[in-house]
Amino acid sequence: MIPIKADTATREGYVRNIVETFRAASKDQEARGRHWYRTAHEVADMMTDGDVRTGAGLLAALSPQTAWPLNVELARNAYETKQPSGHLGDALAKAAKILAGADPSEVLPMDRKTGHFYRCILDPTDADAVCIDRHAHDIAVGEEYGSRDRGLGAKNRYALIAHCYREAAQRLGELPSVVQSVTWVVWRDRLVGTSTRGTEFNKQV
Repeated sequence: MIPIKADTATREGYVRNIVETFRAASKDQEARGRHWYRTAHEVADMMTDGDVRTGAGLLAALSPQTAWPLNVELARNAYETKQPSGHLGDALAKAAKILAGADPSEVLPMDRKTGHFYRCILDPTDADAVCIDRHAHDIAVGEEYGSRDRGLGAKNRYALIAHCYREAAQRLGELPSVVQSVTWVVWRDRLVGTSTRGTEFNKQV
């Protein structure tokens, strides 16, 4: 795992990796990345008949270790049946609280991945939110970690990587979430080019 406290040179290296990956995007990759959270917002809106906050909360709560198509299916089924299923207990408990009327911001860990994922879906124009999953981490550090622990459950390590994405976004004149989603597409396309893994947007802790 990377140190929680990184010196200026190390942070600058992370920012540079993010900027270079963003600038390497093809027109198609950039378009896919730019539309991702807007599309997710529309999904949250449609599956809950306009209750975007609940939809975004369910999608975020049920997102860990879950590919996007299944994530959507679980969230939609939870909303329709009012009985979350198909995931681990902690995720199901969070989804149940959201369905019962709790504000997702009071249920989800807002200083880590699922909380930021919620914010990005709820408001794709949020100028601060940035979802740091395993790929976002690897882009910043410039290395594919594979199955190694990235330690993103530690809020200070998450905050470090998130800060680097915000700094990269400022230099690029973009939203942090757009920088994250565009670089995510570039990185995943590179991985798929050297493996048999699928191409779905898979937000993982």
